[in-house]
Amino acid sequence: MTTPPENRELSPYTGWTRTHWEATADRLLLAVRPHASPRGGLIGLPGPRPSWSGTRSDGLEGWARTFLLAALRVAGGGGADPHDHLTRYAEGLAAGTARPATGKRGTAGPGTDGDPDSWPLMTDTRQAIVESASIALGLRLTRPWLWDRLDDRTRHQVVDWLRPALGPSPVDNNWWLFGLTVAGFLQDAGIETDRAATTIDRSLARVEEWYLGDGWYSDGDNRAFDHYNAWALHFYPVLHAHLAGDRTLLDRYGPRLRAHLDDYVHLFDTSGAPLPYGRSLIYRFAAAAAPWLGTLTGHTPLTPGATRRLTSGTLRYFLDRGATDERGLLTLGWHGPYPPLVQEYSGPGSPYWASKGFLGLLLPAGHPAWTDPEEPLPAERADTVRPFAPAGLLVQTTAADGLVRVHNHGTNHVHSAPGGEDDPGYARLAYSTRTGPSTGTAPADNHFALLTEDGRATTRGPAVPAGTGPDWAASVHHPSPGVRILSTTLAHGRAEVRAHLVLGAPEGTPVRETGWATTPDGPHAELHPAHGYPGDATAVELPTGETLQGPGTRTLALHGTTTGRAALFVALASLTAEPAAAPAADLADVRVTGHTLHVTWRNGTTARLDLDALGDPAAPEPEDL
Repeated sequence: MTTPPENRELSPYTGWTRTHWEATADRLLLAVRPHASPRGGLIGLPGPRPSWSGTRSDGLEGWARTFLLAALRVAGGGGADPHDHLTRYAEGLAAGTARPATGKRGTAGPGTDGDPDSWPLMTDTRQAIVESASIALGLRLTRPWLWDRLDDRTRHQVVDWLRPALGPSPVDNNWWLFGLTVAGFLQDAGIETDRAATTIDRSLARVEEWYLGDGWYSDGDNRAFDHYNAWALHFYPVLHAHLAGDRTLLDRYGPRLRAHLDDYVHLFDTSGAPLPYGRSLIYRFAAAAAPWLGTLTGHTPLTPGATRRLTSGTLRYFLDRGATDERGLLTLGWHGPYPPLVQEYSGPGSPYWASKGFLGLLLPAGHPAWTDPEEPLPAERADTVRPFAPAGLLVQTTAADGLVRVHNHGTNHVHSAPGGEDDPGYARLAYSTRTGPSTGTAPADNHFALLTEDGRATTRGPAVPAGTGPDWAASVHHPSPGVRILSTTLAHGRAEVRAHLVLGAPEGTPVRETGWATTPDGPHAELHPAHGYPGDATAVELPTGETLQGPGTRTLALHGTTTGRAALFVALASLTAEPAAAPAADLADVRVTGHTLHVTWRNGTTARLDLDALGDPAAPEPEDL
């Protein structure tokens, strides 16, 4: 398929229009067709390894997630289906849910029960619960053109397969919303309406317990903050309320979505890149789903032109950087393939969760989101320093280069990676749209650590928020028994003041602070000592290998030693893509009295922060969390 010509008059930032979105959806759907099973019940995509759920589950995942893309493509066109997508998925629906003669479905791979098309049951394969949501949502969106035209036998088969999703979620996080989505479809179709209503109420009640205000949910009881806020915890309830025409629910969840988007839109680089933070980053342009949803439901702070500039920019960012391979298939990575980014639950079909990013196709072609000229993003209009208080995050963007940085003082969703190191997606002190994080055995970027006798750096582990302000955020962590570190970031323009108060470490304990992990052709990073480091200290370069931004990355590091039971270390950092930018040392004057920071920024404004007033001396150590 040929790519439509750009329209720089309508879309001066990206060149893309609705026609480009439709062509991209068709191209992605046509590319997976050769990988369908004989009757189209599974789509087993090639990849370096299966997920931990096995190849049969991966085949279902490939089918379900691309079916959602087909549903958005066809429903957005009012049923028009020039490539006959729905006919193929209708055939696969019948084949996947057909009862095998053996009475038992295989879970390991196609053909284990004599049927190379059948779907694994939810009672055998938990991942099938996840995929049931994409299937149910696709059926709900295409009901006039697909569900209503199926024969009774196939409809009964599909309902039998979906029904287990109405039970309580086996995973206590955003998984509750998969049952909600199945229940919403069944309720609309007039099937098991009472049980479906119970599932909807139970699912929303559980998720309600994690709402922290200002548009932010935790993904479970563990202060998990990442893109699942946007593409799951807001996506499913708001879209369900919209499709059901439930004004009561929409009045509750719509303003929350708007509040979240008021923050979320600041996490997109002018290049279109969303912030690479958290897990499941292989879903890439699924990050565009929530901005589209805000426009679809009328709950958004963005103008229609800014919505399209953000979403088209995100889609182009990935497609222009190799997100699809030579066969047109989405790969397991960020730009191209990048194995360190991939969780064990992901398989070759997992990247197609990105289908959610095509939600904008539900807007009619004449909607202002498609017809208004594109408008600039927040990151290209003005410098921003903005706390996301419920999440303990501090966002910092600069209009001169369109770069986004987030300083992380809030997440407790930290799982140790193989080898005992911190999860690079959650444990770093800062993330940006154009850097790391480093992975594996490479030195951790944006990290403050004690160094053991054999030179190993301590991990950060869970971070306990210690407060946020207009231009700062702080957190406490315990790198070793009996030791606390209070970490604080103050930001202004592109300048960062990073302070770490080490409490309880033996005198003379070595410490190390690292900065941004940059590629040779990436932005310029600096890290300068301001207090607590030796008078002649200068940052040294450490190789950090390949990150999701590319190979050959390096980070700067400062070294020092503790003096007394309370030792304060302060550094001035900068990350910029501005040409000929002023040195970071010129961006601020930092003075320290006791444990109080006095900062005079380059433009003459000042900031003062008393570290002794932050944190809780009795904050629990990791084993008590």
